[in-house]
This record gives sequence, C-alpha cells and structure tokens, in this order.
Amino acid sequence: MLTTEQQDGTTVLRLTGSWTVQHLTDIEKSLQAVPLNGCHTLHVDCTALTHADLSAMWLLRSALHRCEQSGTVVSFINGEPEHFAFLNDLQQRTPSALVTHEAELLWPEQVAATLGRHAVKLGQHALGHLDHFGRIIHCHLHSLRHPKHLRVPSVVRHAYEAGIQALPIVAMIAFFVAVIIAYIGASQLRDFGAGIYTVDLITVGVLRELGVLLTAVIVAGRSGSAFAAEIGVMQLNDEVDALKSIGIDPIEVLVVPRVLGLIIALPLLTIVADAMGMAGGALLSNWLLDISIPQFIARVQDALAPTTFWAGLIKAPVFAVLIGMIGTYRGMQVRGSSRELGRLTTAAVVESIFMVIFANAIFAVIFVELDF
Repeated sequence: MLTTEQQDGTTVLRLTGSWTVQHLTDIEKSLQAVPLNGCHTLHVDCTALTHADLSAMWLLRSALHRCEQSGTVVSFINGEPEHFAFLNDLQQRTPSALVTHEAELLWPEQVAATLGRHAVKLGQHALGHLDHFGRIIHCHLHSLRHPKHLRVPSVVRHAYEAGIQALPIVAMIAFFVAVIIAYIGASQLRDFGAGIYTVDLITVGVLRELGVLLTAVIVAGRSGSAFAAEIGVMQLNDEVDALKSIGIDPIEVLVVPRVLGLIIALPLLTIVADAMGMAGGALLSNWLLDISIPQFIARVQDALAPTTFWAGLIKAPVFAVLIGMIGTYRGMQVRGSSRELGRLTTAAVVESIFMVIFANAIFAVIFVELDF
C-alpha cells in the first residue's frame, strides 16, 4: 500500500494497491510512519495505484501539505493523481482562508468585515430589485405599444384572487382594528370630556393610515407569498426555462399580470377596509359614547379634510407595485430545492411588509411637507 526509499536526503514514496475509504485507517497509520526527518525532497509515485477515491486522496493531500509546511519539497513522478485537481479547485471555492484570516483579526476589524459583507449583499439585492423593476416597466411599456401582448384574462384572474378572495379577511381585520382604536381613544378622551373627538381619531386614523396599511400588510402576507411560491415552483419544475426555450418572456407571462392585478385589487380592498373601519368605529362609538349614527356621520364630515381619503388611497398602487415586484422577484430567484423555495417565500413576505411600512413613512413625511 505504501513503501518508501531513501536516497541522499531524497525520499521516494510509492503508492500501491487500493486507496479507498475502506482502508483509511491503514492509510493514515502508514502515512504517519513515513520517515521524513531530514528529508529535503519527497517524490511521490502513484503509477502503481489500482483504485483511489476522494477520501483517501484528501488524506494524502493533507499529509503532503504538512510536509511542504515543514520545508520539504514535494513532487510527483508521472504527475499527481487526477483527484488532486478537483480537491484544489474545491479548496479555492471554500472560504476557509477568509474564515481563518478573520479569526485572527481583532474584534473591531471582525465587526467591520461583517458589516462590509452585509453591505455588499444588500447592494447586490438592491441592484437585483432595480433590474427586476426595470424589466417589469420595459415589458409593461411594450404591452402598451402592442396590446396583444397584454394578457387580460391573466390580469383579471390575479385581480380576482388577490382582491375578491381577500375581501373577508381584509374587512374583518379592518373592522376589529378600528373597534380597538375607538375603544382605546374613547376610554382616554372621555376622562377629559373630549369623547366626541374619538370620531376624529377614527376618521383620520383609518382613512389616512390604517386602512391602506393594514390592507397592504394582509396582501403582502397573502398574495406576496403566493406569487413567490407559485413562480418558485415553476422554477423548480423548469417551466420558466421552458417558456424561454419557446421564445416567451417569463416577465410578460408570469410577472406583469400579477403586478397589474395587484394594482387593480389593492385600491379596491383599501376602500372596503376604510368602509369597514368606519363602520366598526361608528358601532363602538354608539355603544360606548352614546353617539348615534347620524351624529357620527355629521362629526365625520366635520373631521374630514379634502385630502383625508385620497391621502390613503394614493398609497395603495405604490404598495401594490412593491408587493408584486418583491414577490415575483423572490420567486424568480428560486433554484435547486424546496428548502430554497421556503426561504425565499419567507423573504418575500418580510421584505414586502418592511418596504410597505418604509414607503408609508416616506409618504407621511412628504404629506406633512406638502400640507396634504
């Protein structure tokens, strides 16, 4: 299996027989028994090997690497085993050197290195989203110039699934959240004799902020995840590649109809959420503050500004674009396994909700600056 010859400070290591995982224990003992003291040059002869696998070759390569570190010059007779090329390539792909280097850094440098890696990844994700958004815009403009490329049945189906089918959950959550806000507001304001201003709180809170925000969060969790999962499964089944192979743009078929359907559905869902929120506030005000429905409506008209309703509705198409773009982008990223599908679906929901809240904050600042 392993023989050695000494010639004037040069050691010739001859490998014979079968070097496989079944013989690892014997191989390791043989390598440890090789006399390398005072050896300046080591020649390795693998011509007599009958069988070899990666496990045994990895063990041999590690032993030779230790020899090189001790100052021994290692060379191969008739070339190194073919497994070494693969192992060398594998080591170059493995970031072990980077990990070892970072382990030697001081903690401030480690923190800086970690932040740098995350910043690079964040930049790559941002560029990916921008590229995906540009493809959507390009495909949509192409559809406007060539209406036959606009898949109306698909748009209608996605608007139905994202809008009509989401009506019960959106209406119920908007109703109960408005009831909670009305209850908290009434319990605080009536101690100061200002219970009537609960109506103002409900009106402004639901119509400007909560109606559209709650609706967008529900749609992000419901439709955003569905978009990512549907397209992700198509990626795993090679359906997206099949579309490309027959000359059909996947963005045109899979992405644009979903985004357009969501742009249609989300403003309509927002209107329903606003109505249900106002209804919940009116019922609780009637029960807790003895404000009748006609009084509630009259107070709502006094509290409403010309922009109150539109301030909430304007946000809905923007939120729809964000949710649709992120959900479809994450679906297009799925590769390889169902685990990746689950991870990217979760990422689509989290990123959609984050971007909706972030965009809502930007809208709030803009509306304050514009006195809208």
